Amino acid sequence: MSARTPQAPVPPRRWRADRNSRGAKSPIPVEVSPQLPPPPRGRARILLVNQYYWPDHASTGQHLTDLAESLVDQGHEVHVLCSRRGSRPGAPARPRREEHNGVVIHRVGASGFGRGSIIRRMADYLTFHWGALLRALTLPRPDTVVTLTTPPLIAVIGLLLQIIRGSAHVYWSMDLHPDASLAIGQMSRQKLPLRLLQKLSDALYRHADRVITLGPYMTDRIHDKGVPLDRIVAIPVWSRRDEVFPLPREGHPLRASLGLEDKFVVMYSGNHGLAHRFEEFIDAARRLQHRDDVVFLFVGDGPRYHEVRTAREAFGLENVRLLDFFPREQLHASLSVADAHLVSLRTEMTGICVPGKLYGAMASARPVLFVGPGHCEVADTVRQAECGRTFVPGEGALLAQAIEEMADQPWLASAMGERGLAAFSAEYDRDACCARWCWMLDDLQGLPRHETVPTAPTPVPATAGGLFAPQLTRLGGN
Repeated sequence: MSARTPQAPVPPRRWRADRNSRGAKSPIPVEVSPQLPPPPRGRARILLVNQYYWPDHASTGQHLTDLAESLVDQGHEVHVLCSRRGSRPGAPARPRREEHNGVVIHRVGASGFGRGSIIRRMADYLTFHWGALLRALTLPRPDTVVTLTTPPLIAVIGLLLQIIRGSAHVYWSMDLHPDASLAIGQMSRQKLPLRLLQKLSDALYRHADRVITLGPYMTDRIHDKGVPLDRIVAIPVWSRRDEVFPLPREGHPLRASLGLEDKFVVMYSGNHGLAHRFEEFIDAARRLQHRDDVVFLFVGDGPRYHEVRTAREAFGLENVRLLDFFPREQLHASLSVADAHLVSLRTEMTGICVPGKLYGAMASARPVLFVGPGHCEVADTVRQAECGRTFVPGEGALLAQAIEEMADQPWLASAMGERGLAAFSAEYDRDACCARWCWMLDDLQGLPRHETVPTAPTPVPATAGGLFAPQLTRLGGN
């Protein structure tokens, strides 16, 4: 009998949203992979596959761009396979082949019906699947292929290259499909096609050489699919300190133009997706209509955007404002318009997706107000870093109370924001997370690895006395 490869020790099971309505009374530590040194330089050909890439504003495209360019900086030959069409209908098609910051980009045609219905979305997915598969088989053999989860099951390309061409396959699980559709009731587990889809999805995880998750709760779910823990690596998504950084309220370039100079701004920025909750945000806005110094600012779009707009009109919420996405190069200004950031997640989505907007809020040194399951990657991070408040679904009144408290006692928001910035700088900056990625990929290729793990870098301190406490004092007590 052959000797078995020893596996990493099994971590204790974490609280699950579907097992307890409130969970433990004390916070559960967040498990974050230690920061690792830059990997030794080595040249490998790496293919990254995802529907979206630079210059698209989609979160997966932005994070993939960061990773690809980091790999180029490490000396690797990097190719990206993506769609010519962007995530927003009407965006102009990009060239079939181009090079950007050292990354060779191969784009394939796909339909552009948009996200108006499941049928339209499926058509876009299938046409991209077909074009990407044909193109992947004609590209030079990659040493490693990294597939994301947009569109669902695109990891089939990674599996085929693994079987046919001997490439190593890394599956970057940005979210879980069809788990997400099942969790929110879009699909029924009773239907045979769905069961077959679930089996295929689970098999793709099991056959990957490495699976990258966004945190411990997602790790639990993927381990339950039969993936050994020694093949799962948890690396959170990130923000970039060179793109998102604190700006003081006084003299802010956007606050004056948006008419928000004397307002306490509570912002939701990003995709208004089906995985998120908005009921408590609207409830809090209704309860705070008497505060003409408090504004709820919703930035972005998505499947649930119309619900926010409809609620504003139905309830006459003059304290709710809606804006389109800001360009990525303006993120530092747009995110720091906020005095506090709103983040949410449906309870049933625990471990299925992780809202990346948390890290942008932390990088901008603004407190986080999270509505969702009592324990998940976001809730645990907020409690561990002490950078905001957490609320379970239905606690709109408590959310409104917390917003009033921050508006009336601005030093509370300032202190939370500074703690969030310190935690971000230590664990969730692009450089730290991409270094873990590069180290993992070199290790997979059998290149020399560092056995010692250095301590985390010294957090970037906020300005003395708080980032915006002196200016916020004007907002309280009205």
